[in-house]
Amino acid sequence: MKEIAAKRWTVPEEIRGRVLRLWERGDVLVSALENRGLFPLSISIRGPSSSEISSDFSAAQQWITEWRGQTEIDCEWKTFAHRLFGTNKMPSAALFPDVDSVITFLGVSKDWNAFLKIIEETKSTFPELMPWLRQRPMRALELASDWNRVLAILIWVRNHPRSEIFLRQMDVPGVHTKFIETQRGVIAELLDLVLPQEVISADARGAANFNRRYGFCDKPERIRLRFLDRACAIEPLQIGLDITVTARAFAGLNPNVSTVFITENETNFLAFPDHPRSLVLFGSGYGWSALDGADWLHRCEVHYWGDIDTHGFAILDQLRSHLPNAKSFLMDIRTLESLSTLAGVENDTVRRPLFRLSSEEKTAFARLQKTPGLRIEQEHIPYSMVEAALAALSKVEG
Repeated sequence: MKEIAAKRWTVPEEIRGRVLRLWERGDVLVSALENRGLFPLSISIRGPSSSEISSDFSAAQQWITEWRGQTEIDCEWKTFAHRLFGTNKMPSAALFPDVDSVITFLGVSKDWNAFLKIIEETKSTFPELMPWLRQRPMRALELASDWNRVLAILIWVRNHPRSEIFLRQMDVPGVHTKFIETQRGVIAELLDLVLPQEVISADARGAANFNRRYGFCDKPERIRLRFLDRACAIEPLQIGLDITVTARAFAGLNPNVSTVFITENETNFLAFPDHPRSLVLFGSGYGWSALDGADWLHRCEVHYWGDIDTHGFAILDQLRSHLPNAKSFLMDIRTLESLSTLAGVENDTVRRPLFRLSSEEKTAFARLQKTPGLRIEQEHIPYSMVEAALAALSKVEG
């Protein structure tokens, strides 16, 4: 057989592979949706040429015998006359007259019947999804055991547009929240096809914005802050200096502070030194968009303290798209050079240009880009340097 394969003559296993690829690509399933499909299907079989028969008749005879011995594939045979070996027949094509012949050949009747059921259920509830089935038949088949639940979700959302409830409150028999969350991608594709455009928030894209796109309540974004001046803390003081509030509550705080620090490291957040009329935000766990509603931030001096690496500067650049006057804190070339012995390794260096950096910050950013592995994590900066930087800031503010 290796000898025959080396001659590149088609063997029965190759036909199975080619038909299987048609199945895995969804072409066979699509034939159930179209009048003009694959069938009858004819797959050509490459056999020995006249010269190959002359040079190695025994191998050619073995190849023909193998094809005659197989029983799973119907073949078209062509007659050929050879000047040395007379008249013979060899297979020229594998024939599959209809879809049933392929289903039997591959042994996929269970999946085929499941897809036919999907077609039936979809036609009776959402005929507008038939084009989607043509484009994504294998994805639909993956959901065969849950397809009735998918359709039930679509029906519920169509009947309760922009319900403004949490997914947990959606009352669909047999459907739980985790199923919706797991299948958000495909459910979103289908909802876009069955819902009126006016009930879809077009600017909310991607799985992360599923709730906002279709009018469900989102888990509120939370912001953690710690007052660095007890005199500015929220009354009553029993609430504490370290509090976590929703983004909406944060927007309405309007605290009596003039300076706001932001740090990405929780230990630095907790250990940040006291500072007059100031608070510190823990930047981990929410996007900068959570700060957008807090107009009072724009009257404050905002200082961002991140790692001295390319990603730290990229985060600073992003923050300035929301707070243009934000300043960096301990993220300068002098700090970088003075602590070079503490440098660590940065993976996946940011290569794109950052247009919102100051000239000094651009110098540090360029140095980091040119020196692979150079980064100073913010928690490696000595506490005394933090206190000295704050003291210098107090003189400027004074």
